[in-house]
Amino acid sequence: MLHAPLRFLPGLSLKRTPLALLLAAALLSGCVRPDEAASTAAAPRLVAAQTLKLASSNLQHLTLLSGTVVSSNQVQVASRLMGYIRTLTVKEGQTVKAGELLFQIDPTDIEGQVAQARAGLAQAQANFANAKGDDERFGNLYNDQAIPKQQWDQTQLRYQVARQQVAAAQAGLNTALAQMRYASVTSPIAGVVVQKMANQGDLAAPGRPVLVIEGQGKLQVQTQVPGEVYGKIRIGDTVQMFAHGKTLQGIIAQAVPVTDPMSHTHTVKIDLPANAGLDSGSFVRVGFPGGSSPQLRVPRAAVVDRAGMTGVFVVDRDGIAHYRLVRLGAQTGDEIDVQAGLSADDTIVTSNLAAVENGVKIGGGNRG
Repeated sequence: MLHAPLRFLPGLSLKRTPLALLLAAALLSGCVRPDEAASTAAAPRLVAAQTLKLASSNLQHLTLLSGTVVSSNQVQVASRLMGYIRTLTVKEGQTVKAGELLFQIDPTDIEGQVAQARAGLAQAQANFANAKGDDERFGNLYNDQAIPKQQWDQTQLRYQVARQQVAAAQAGLNTALAQMRYASVTSPIAGVVVQKMANQGDLAAPGRPVLVIEGQGKLQVQTQVPGEVYGKIRIGDTVQMFAHGKTLQGIIAQAVPVTDPMSHTHTVKIDLPANAGLDSGSFVRVGFPGGSSPQLRVPRAAVVDRAGMTGVFVVDRDGIAHYRLVRLGAQTGDEIDVQAGLSADDTIVTSNLAAVENGVKIGGGNRG
């Protein structure tokens, strides 16, 4: 269809005649094809998915500290003598009985002390026998008034000294024999060797553990707590612990009030439940309460990664999904904390996320 070009009458001004503009627009609109005038935007794609309306909860903040599972019945076995380890045959994981031989210290030095003590006792006994004979003879002479009292007093004094020397020599021998018994170290309890800190041929010294043995007893978690956390805990408090993907509840059983001079921390021991399923030596994270604040949490399944960016799909009032970046915090179970990007009353998509993209309409699923 042909249209004549728009012409203006001479002397007609557009400024003076606004009606001319309206007439021009009407004529131009008649130039548009009917199919173009009827075209409209395509409706958004419909995706069936579940949604969840968020609400903030009162979150308990935790101070996480590392701990180690130990037995409440644990002993460190050391030698009372200085010497080289002659025999040490037990191994880690070996079960031992109370009184069973664990290791022996080379007794060469102790044997020399025993021999010296025996010789000292023999000499003291000989001196005592001589002093005793003098006491009997001089006693008879004094009774017959053949010697002065001063000489008799001196004889009695030598006799008393000789008797005391025998007692001292006997005590020295007993001590040497006791030291000899310490050369053979036995287990003080029945249990399992959990740690071996020396080998045959190493030098043993008093106070330096050679073996660690754990007996049958309840398990505890031992951790080192800084002063600011120690001031907030009490014996009997319940704390959360995390190990091997599990969350456990423990009770504080012991809290040492004295600060370690090296680490400036306090030793705290926490009783584990009987069904904890942990072995001695296991690594545990202990969560000590440190206050609370409102916090948003979302299901871990609602978090997606698109082009290397972490976010969730938020549904607006019209049911349209919009991808929103979020900053996440700690994960607890199947939920994860949201530190930024969302607010309470937001509605997020929680299922069929593989089919969800920006601009689709969410429907046909369970809306929460």
